[in-house]
Amino acid sequence: MARREVPVSLPLPPARPAEALLVDRLRAAGCVFAEDEARLLAAAADHPARLAEMLELRCAGHPLEQVVGFAEFAGLRIALAPGVFVPRRRSEFLVERAAALGAPGTVVLDLCCGSGAIGAALAARLGAVELHAADVDPAAAACARRNLAPYGGAVHLGDLDAPLPGDLRGRVGLLVANAPYVPTGEIPLLPPEARDHEPQVALDGGADGLAVQRRVAAVAPRWLAPGGHLLIETSGRQAPATAALMTARGLAARIEQDEERDATVVIGTRRG
Repeated sequence: MARREVPVSLPLPPARPAEALLVDRLRAAGCVFAEDEARLLAAAADHPARLAEMLELRCAGHPLEQVVGFAEFAGLRIALAPGVFVPRRRSEFLVERAAALGAPGTVVLDLCCGSGAIGAALAARLGAVELHAADVDPAAAACARRNLAPYGGAVHLGDLDAPLPGDLRGRVGLLVANAPYVPTGEIPLLPPEARDHEPQVALDGGADGLAVQRRVAAVAPRWLAPGGHLLIETSGRQAPATAALMTARGLAARIEQDEERDATVVIGTRRG
């Protein structure tokens, strides 16, 4: 009788969870924190098709925060949409310095507000404030309305202070601005996530990086209350020039820095 061959059964690798496959794709796309990103994508997707779509966007270089629809900032979950500037961790320093100068009941104005992250974080820390924010980008203003709604914030769409209500003049205790401060010639040097997927208007500070800051410093005195403060995020290299802009407008300026977060804030105070 012919000898029957018994097929050899090779041990199979254990079934890999779907998350591990996400990690492989993300790592291949160059994502340094692939494991963390995979968990965020899986948690944010409500359907396998949506997860696949989100994965493709992330692998194509879209900012993770825009893909999942939110950013963690100053202990808050800030709603984001595609094409809206992603708040940076360094901007938490601006929130901290502003909160130290404010109190419940303060009138807070967030110019160039983007998603409204800074205004929301200030309202969350200070309690009941009168909160206003403004941005020229409709997509950013729409996000800001979502993020500031829990704090009763009013969001104004328009260029800098142009859309603000006149009754704010002379009443603002805290005017915060994370205005764009990247010099135009340095935009190509930014990471692709920012350069390709965030609005140019939120990044480009003009030839010297101070174009929008110059305008903020010029209009601030008309809105600040006596003793009110203007806080502008900038770079350490640009800070002396930013301070000079405030001084030229009659504000007492000082520079504060946080080396750990590579964060610099210039604070100008309207003299009483």
